[in-house]
Amino acid sequence: MFFDVFFSLNQTTVDSIQPFEWQLLQSFFEQVEAADRLGYGVAWVAQHHFMWDILKRTSKATFPNYKGNIGLNSDILLLAPHIFSRTKNIEVGEVSRNLISGGGPVAHAQAVRTFMAFHEFGPFAHRRLHLGLSNGEYQFNSSPFWVSPRSDAEKAAWPALKKKIFAEALVVFLRLTRGDVFFSSRMSHNGLCRADFHSDEEWNSVRRLAGESEAEKISFPERWSFEQLGLVPQDVSLGSLGLYLGSHDASLQQLANEFMPCGVMDAALTSGDEIESTHKHMAEAYYFPKAPWQRSMLPRLTPVFLDTTSGLTAEEQSARAVKKARRSLEMFWLAHAESLDLAAIETALKNALVGNASEVAGQLKSRYHKDDRLMLWFDFCNHNSKEVLASMAEFQRVVVPQVSG
Repeated sequence: MFFDVFFSLNQTTVDSIQPFEWQLLQSFFEQVEAADRLGYGVAWVAQHHFMWDILKRTSKATFPNYKGNIGLNSDILLLAPHIFSRTKNIEVGEVSRNLISGGGPVAHAQAVRTFMAFHEFGPFAHRRLHLGLSNGEYQFNSSPFWVSPRSDAEKAAWPALKKKIFAEALVVFLRLTRGDVFFSSRMSHNGLCRADFHSDEEWNSVRRLAGESEAEKISFPERWSFEQLGLVPQDVSLGSLGLYLGSHDASLQQLANEFMPCGVMDAALTSGDEIESTHKHMAEAYYFPKAPWQRSMLPRLTPVFLDTTSGLTAEEQSARAVKKARRSLEMFWLAHAESLDLAAIETALKNALVGNASEVAGQLKSRYHKDDRLMLWFDFCNHNSKEVLASMAEFQRVVVPQVSG
């Protein structure tokens, strides 16, 4: 089993405490340096945009109860060199890079190629950069970058159309990243048909608003239109770049792997059945036949609530861990919703790693394959860096030997 660490850089209020940005960043660098010393494989950092307290004042206030900012990393390409310079072995990853925001796929491809060109000549060239690729879960991340409905028809079709827009962005990003020269007009991913909608009513509404009531397929103008285009630098090695699609959609997985080797990232605590279905599909869809699909190409996020307090019985340690987990999950839930969903909290408890060392080791053995890669979330609603550091160390000291032994 492969163990990485996920860093949220989350500035939300926990127990009436909201750290200053400098405190959060100081704790982050302490923790990433410790993760390197402890032997974790990849430091995955969440990507976010914009001040959430400001967004609460707008019409796009998706989480009006959220206090603080959900994350401070807006671009791993700027943060990665600082992580590499402070560590010896750990690699760097981002969860996940929103291809629609931040200037769109052309800008992202340009930035990634430039980073990789410079990285190749630096002292850390042997360490990989891992990028999750997503379409941005929330519309407020896309609207400031001019990705929003342009007509009543697009507004009615938006959930389905946004998936097509992401497919367009994905192809542009992958082709430019690998060094292609091409015309945007040679792509056609924005067509919608009845299968893209939940009901006849939705589909007929879109057709009516588009003025094509009898059409079997409706095409919308592409979002990124350009004549023949190629990027500089041209001579770039991508051997140290790992890409992961942040979606379990089989059609998107297939599409991505037509252009570049692309794994899958799970940051949603997806059920085991869907995970196994993805592994089965990717065994056939993965791009590079000389390096067949491996389970470690699907990193999975999981919160960790481990208690190894000395002087306590195993039962007392377990009770403390469950209490801590439930409290953290409740705070997280209330920040994102108006009221607690107790059933959802219990489900999240069952999906997280919670308990004393033996219990957590048992959960790892029963839920995961021996070749899985996990992004362990130690700082889940926890700004106490000493606690986070201790949990990271104890996991390696008392849990990992029970799993690998």
